[in-house]
Amino acid sequence: MPEPPFIPAYRKPDAEGVWMQFDNTVAIRHIVRAEDTFEQAAAAVFNYLKKAQGDFPDWPRVLYLDLEGHTGEYAGFDADFYEFQQEFFFSTMAPFLTGFHMPLTGALVNPETQRNDLPDELVVRMPDAS
Repeated sequence: MPEPPFIPAYRKPDAEGVWMQFDNTVAIRHIVRAEDTFEQAAAAVFNYLKKAQGDFPDWPRVLYLDLEGHTGEYAGFDADFYEFQQEFFFSTMAPFLTGFHMPLTGALVNPETQRNDLPDELVVRMPDAS
């Protein structure tokens, strides 16, 4: 019988950054500001993931993502940050986390084992606007 996934306690830190939690998870909190672009938000989250893996190698990681602004007609978000939470995050960031909490999804647990083999860099290519 497979082992059930680890369920983190989900206690969001008061400040942005990387924090060791009481339940032996590493909390990563990032606030996307109204003036931040998709690329800036992606780079910030990736850099926090790298820091968490460097400071606390292979410990279970939980991301807390907050969005300021970026409202629109896509489930309450603008198109970029709907895509960030719905498509981009799940295909690129989620595999490297045990759990996460985002405005669009609420608290979720990765059903797979967290990966710890983060790439050296993240390259985001936005579609050409022309």
